[in-house]
Amino acid sequence: MSVGILILSHSGVGSSLLGTAMHMITDSSMNSKLLTVERDCDPDKLIEHTKLLIEELDTGGGVLMLADLYGSTPCNIAKACAKADNVSAVAGLNLSMLIKIMNYPELGLAELVDKAISGGKEGIIQIINTDNHAN
Repeated sequence: MSVGILILSHSGVGSSLLGTAMHMITDSSMNSKLLTVERDCDPDKLIEHTKLLIEELDTGGGVLMLADLYGSTPCNIAKACAKADNVSAVAGLNLSMLIKIMNYPELGLAELVDKAISGGKEGIIQIINTDNHAN
C-alpha cells in the first residue's frame, strides 16, 4: 500500500523527468502516472481526468501530485484536486525531488511531501569552480 505519484506538467517536462528518474531508480516500486498539460487545454476537463487518475493510483496510501511550476495550469489543476485527505500536492518539480521520493516507497503521504520538498531544495546548489589553474 504505497503512495501513488501523479506528475502534472507542461508538454515534455514531466515525461523527461519521469523517464530519467525511472532510468536511475530501476527498482522503485512506486506506481506513477503522468498528466501532460498542453497550452490549449480545457482545465475543467483536465481536473475531471486528474480525479480519475487519482482514483487509479490510490491503493490505500494516497496520492502525491507533483506540479512543475507554482501558479501554472498544472499547479492549479493539482490544487483543485488536493482537497481530499488522501491527496497532497507539491509544486516546483525537479529531478532531485523525484529521485528523492522514488528512494522512499515505504513512506506515507505526509512523509513523502517532506521528502519532496527537501529533495527539491537540496538539489539546488551553486556550482563553484575550485580549480585555480589558469587556462
